[in-house]
Amino acid sequence: MQIKELGHLVLYVRDVGRSAAFYRDVLGWRQIMPDPAGSASSRVRAAAFSAGQRTHHELLLLEVGENAVPIPTGRRVGMYHFGLKVGDSDDELREAFAHITKAGVKIVGASDHTITHSLYIQDPDGNEIELYVDVPGIDWKTDPTLVAAPIRPLRL
Repeated sequence: MQIKELGHLVLYVRDVGRSAAFYRDVLGWRQIMPDPAGSASSRVRAAAFSAGQRTHHELLLLEVGENAVPIPTGRRVGMYHFGLKVGDSDDELREAFAHITKAGVKIVGASDHTITHSLYIQDPDGNEIELYVDVPGIDWKTDPTLVAAPIRPLRL
């Protein structure tokens, strides 16, 4: 067996409406289920998103309610973050920075990974998200050691 690609990510969220609004309205992801313009009379406890390029959906949110146990802080087993590519240049990362800052999203980190430039944010439930661009001219395919290059502060 060989893994071909990461297909999708499923997250438990407290309030699917609140989280769907974050991923749709702040991050600009296309919501494919339920139709955000549809009727609110039938309460759907899930939302799916797709960039429409590669697969049917990349993200699925499942509502577990406001009383769900929060993500523990500090060293723990489980997901650290997931990455979303937002462009191909620092100018596009600056645009993402301005957009999310205007939306009131707090930046929790910023790193120069040599192969990528990254901003780190959290969704309404505390799931960490890396917004990144691949650095032009860095050939990590020819030199895979660049993937493990020391992390430096990001200067946008």
